[in-house]
Amino acid sequence: MPSVLRRLVSPPPVVAVVPLSGLIAPRAGLGRMTLSVETVGPVLSRAFRLRRLAEVALIINSPGGSATQSDLIAQRVRQHAAEEGVKVTAFVEDVAASGGYWLACAADEILCRETSLLGSIGVVSSSFGFARLLGRIGVERRLFTAGERKSLLDPFLPAREEDIARLKAIQAALHERFKAWVRDRRGGLLRGEEALLFSGEVWTGERAVALGLADGIGEVRATMRARHGEEVRFAVFRTGRRPWWTRLLPSPEALVEAAAMAVEERAAYARLGL
Repeated sequence: MPSVLRRLVSPPPVVAVVPLSGLIAPRAGLGRMTLSVETVGPVLSRAFRLRRLAEVALIINSPGGSATQSDLIAQRVRQHAAEEGVKVTAFVEDVAASGGYWLACAADEILCRETSLLGSIGVVSSSFGFARLLGRIGVERRLFTAGERKSLLDPFLPAREEDIARLKAIQAALHERFKAWVRDRRGGLLRGEEALLFSGEVWTGERAVALGLADGIGEVRATMRARHGEEVRFAVFRTGRRPWWTRLLPSPEALVEAAAMAVEERAAYARLGL
């Protein structure tokens, strides 16, 4: 039977490919979308509704970001997978760290390259302090609050021990949620002491596989063809850019926010040596 006729009679299976690349944050950068449940949610809905869907492949390249958005996106993946009864495989390319690894754990299987970076199961907060600078240039900081705990680590005031303790308590709670998610998704696959696995350390692909943070080495096209046949089709679903009219005349506030987000994303990658 000719191949064209065979495809009409028995169409090949389809793999939905969803790239998840960049910083995970609730706000969008100028001319560019970050990863959030708002930007990723509609893409996932379309991907999981695909006809003749054999599997969903998440292509992950993210240094992390918002814990809440990571959690929301991961839960959305699991909801769709349960509703459609479809396997989800995460393919880590350059990096799946922190929130990026949170997303990878939403998959039923995690594959990576030998050179990929995975892990960073921890929580980080960073800021700047300008208290001494203000004094040098003769500027007085005035802050008024209703509620003694309303202000936390004001960058224009000296850091207070009680503020640092409050921040560390928040970080510890988020870290526990992250660890619980990894335990739930990876379960008995994890190998090694939790003190090491959950230390915030980052590992290359082969080491991540040895520790049970990933299941093996693989690449999306070769893996999916081996599983579903050489004629398998790939349908790519990308998160879109912001509407063109919002990028024509950006406000000064939007330009400042875009610059801040670019610095934040660059800093996230820099912490991984990238």
